[in-house]
Amino acid sequence: MKQEISFIPREQLKTKPDTASLGFGKYFSDYMFVMDYHSDNGWFNPRIAPYEPITLDPSAMVFHYGQAIFEGMKAYKTADGTIQLFRPEKNMKRLNESCDRLCIPRIDEEFLLEGIKRLIITEKDWVPGGDGTSLYIRPFIFSTEPYLGVRPASQYKLLVILSPSGAYYGSQLNPVKIYVEEQFVRAVIGGVGHVKTAGNYAASLKAQEKADKGGYAQILWLDAKENKYVEEVGSMNIFFKINGEVVTPRLNGSILPGVTRDSVIQLLKYWKIPVREERISIEDVFAAQQRGELEEVFGAGTAAVISPVGELTWKDQSITINDNKIGQLSQAIYDEITGIQLGKKEDPFNWTVKVTQVEG
Repeated sequence: MKQEISFIPREQLKTKPDTASLGFGKYFSDYMFVMDYHSDNGWFNPRIAPYEPITLDPSAMVFHYGQAIFEGMKAYKTADGTIQLFRPEKNMKRLNESCDRLCIPRIDEEFLLEGIKRLIITEKDWVPGGDGTSLYIRPFIFSTEPYLGVRPASQYKLLVILSPSGAYYGSQLNPVKIYVEEQFVRAVIGGVGHVKTAGNYAASLKAQEKADKGGYAQILWLDAKENKYVEEVGSMNIFFKINGEVVTPRLNGSILPGVTRDSVIQLLKYWKIPVREERISIEDVFAAQQRGELEEVFGAGTAAVISPVGELTWKDQSITINDNKIGQLSQAIYDEITGIQLGKKEDPFNWTVKVTQVEG
């Protein structure tokens, strides 16, 4: 039997930000979805409550042992005012995969998605409608039990917060500079690189700090064992177009299975463009450039959708891709996926899920 989702009104609503200056992850809506977990009664008390600070015991286990996971997804407003999600069932499934890996109790995927839809309907006025804008949705779970001891917690909290956002990069489709990291590693096979746990991102900050000082937008991570095979770029999956064929690192247990990554692969196959998932070394990438065969490089992720790469630096070598211009294929993929998300193009894959319909 499904639980009832209660509603707790807030006294005063926030002033909404100017759509032209949203940025990414700076503003948050009036309400959030909340559920609690206790080992005695499972997930309980689902509610839409005012967005507000959380009070936790100093001994809450999340602070000491890091049981914290999250997801990232978006809602879009179409030209006729309909609000829709993009492949949300993939995010729900991946959230549970993260739960499994960190010994967090699984959630009812269908019920959580219904809660997210209810939250978005409540906050429909927070969904921006300008070009490049969306409502970013952040579900996350963390351990709350007050206890010092290394074991899975018996108490957790699940929240979903909403953030009206503009383009992830201010000039979204301008190619970015990427630094190939060799000293630090992101994840190892058998670890937690294939799930979205908070610690993955904390571990990446030192390398990103170094890249920032060098004027690079993101890090390109290599494998942890041999330090030669390409894995991910920053918060995105990576694709290379080499001699007419698209190659992306295959999922190996240390690479996050991105929803946008999967969408790009499906789209390329639909277009009958050759695409392979396989190990690719950074040496192979630079060799392809020397042969004149490296045509395009781009990242793919929820936040930026597609982020073209214009320059790669590895050791003391720097290469420029496609004259530091966005490639034709990168642009086409971006236009197609965002067109489907915004209801401007047909959706042959049934990727979109309607949240609200036009009234009247």
